[in-house]
Amino acid sequence: MAQLLKGAPAAAALTEELAKRCGALKDRNIRPTLALLRVGENESDLAYERGIEKRCAAVGIEVRKVLLPADTDQASVLSAIADINSNADIHGCLMFRPLPKHLDEAAICEALDAKKDADCMTERSLTHVFTGRGDGFAPCTAESCIEILKYYGYNLSGKNVAVIGRSLVIGKPVSMLLQKENATVTMCHTKTVDLPSVCRDKDILVVAAGRARIVDASYTNAAQAVIDVGINVDADGNMCGDVDFDSVEPACAAITPVPGGVGSVTTAILCRHVIEAAEKL
Repeated sequence: MAQLLKGAPAAAALTEELAKRCGALKDRNIRPTLALLRVGENESDLAYERGIEKRCAAVGIEVRKVLLPADTDQASVLSAIADINSNADIHGCLMFRPLPKHLDEAAICEALDAKKDADCMTERSLTHVFTGRGDGFAPCTAESCIEILKYYGYNLSGKNVAVIGRSLVIGKPVSMLLQKENATVTMCHTKTVDLPSVCRDKDILVVAAGRARIVDASYTNAAQAVIDVGINVDADGNMCGDVDFDSVEPACAAITPVPGGVGSVTTAILCRHVIEAAEKL
């Protein structure tokens, strides 16, 4: 039976550390604050918002909601971003995406000050992830993959890792974060020829393909750690990952569950970004 790499213990440990750092900032009269910008009332956004608020409360971060109707226009959203940028009391911002289709999401994202971009919405933040220059933070979910591996004692230096997925949200950023830890990374995707054989001999497999249960036991080996970033809903309405858990779990050394794995750590990483932004003052 594989070790379950559950996210809750990693998130709890990070929350405890961040609460101490938040307290130290408050001793300096700095109150770490996160702005949540939401357009409309998408149920998944509301659920994520509740999770963020709960985690921020545990850390001691203040939350300011900027709520706009679903039919709001481009100028109103840009005005809200400008207000966040100019408010010195706000240290980080997360905007729920995707935005309604009538809005130019790329232009709105680029309007945010990268110093306050807590979830890598801007191209400047991506530049920071890929080059180490400038301001911004890595995507929270990508960073959560690294956090879970470190929490469970994985030394990534020298490890051979396969990443399935090449999006700017997960695949490419997590590859850069792994290389920063001195791992050797093979970037894969659904068009990779003989994908199982490419993945099978790796120490770690990170799956962010965006396809339900695409990875089965043929992709893994008995010593491998499998990080499943996928969140899908199957035909029966059940949440599942990009990994076929029932097939892979007996064939690997460790695996993240879905739900209860990587996603459980993302709000804690978001809080870390807010604390780090505040600490730079």
